[in-house]
Amino acid sequence: MLVRLMYASRATATPADADLAAILRISREHNPAEGITGLLCFTDGVFVQVLEGGRNAVNARYKHIVQDRRHHDVILLGYEEITERAFPGWTMGQVNLHRLNPALVLKYSESGKLDPYAMSGDAMAALFKEMCASGAIAVS
Repeated sequence: MLVRLMYASRATATPADADLAAILRISREHNPAEGITGLLCFTDGVFVQVLEGGRNAVNARYKHIVQDRRHHDVILLGYEEITERAFPGWTMGQVNLHRLNPALVLKYSESGKLDPYAMSGDAMAALFKEMCASGAIAVS
């Protein structure tokens, strides 16, 4: 059974670009074996991530994230059973904030700042869907 999970968390320390690159590299190396695909966004000390895959694999990954000392204030924005993946070709995509139109964020939030703690899970999911359609995602 496939599921989609979306969460947000605050970084305990601001990661350097090299740290973020390492997170993406490790995800892209390990996710295929676990059948996990998804999308990661980091801005202003906040991670937002969507994970898709088998229920057991996604649940185990989320449990690991919740216990990771690099994260705090972890909140579940959405969890649903799905019939197909939104990100089937991405072992882990990354939101390229330089290509993100601020008006797109404003469409779904109170301000032009991406703050998942002030948005509903449905709004965050809709924003991610539009980010994908607008070309604001970097994959490698």
